[in-house]
Amino acid sequence: MTTERPLGPAFFNRDPDQVARELLGCQLVHDSPDGRMAARIVETEAYGTDADSACYAARGSRRRHATIHGPPGVGHLYCVYGHTLLNVVAAAEGTPGAVLIRAVTPLAGEALMVAHRNGRSGRELANGPGKLTRAMAIARAHFDRTGLYGRSALFFAAGDAVPDSAVTTGPRIGIDYADPVDRDAPRRFRLMLR
Repeated sequence: MTTERPLGPAFFNRDPDQVARELLGCQLVHDSPDGRMAARIVETEAYGTDADSACYAARGSRRRHATIHGPPGVGHLYCVYGHTLLNVVAAAEGTPGAVLIRAVTPLAGEALMVAHRNGRSGRELANGPGKLTRAMAIARAHFDRTGLYGRSALFFAAGDAVPDSAVTTGPRIGIDYADPVDRDAPRRFRLMLR
């Protein structure tokens, strides 16, 4: 029985920067065949608009990345250097936009996560986008182009509100190819952990 309050598509039908900021403190829940895993989202990055040179939509790859044009709340998973990255579509349908989930901290099912990461635990468990998908057994084949809300096996749920004083912003990571204005834009959001 789920006690979480799943976020619906309306939550994601907004500006990617706003969604990325407000996902901090929310939960990512995976009801896997092995058991339930839940984690608190502690780092995100916003991508979007045809003008954002860091976003795949700006580089002419519309067919390959058509998912980020909507509908909101749908998973957009892809591989980079052998690592699966989890994005959720965040913008009105027809407008490219997504939020990359960069890091989480475990809330439930931590032993499963550690097993998926071959014994890695603590800070190293899920402090990167590829690490968190591996820890939580999030597979592209199962969740790409799938609504990540409602009764999905992978969904986002409301969490504790996070005050602005607990959030830092900065440039996104790994986008050296982007124009300087996009490369330096403060579109990475991090929850300051104690």
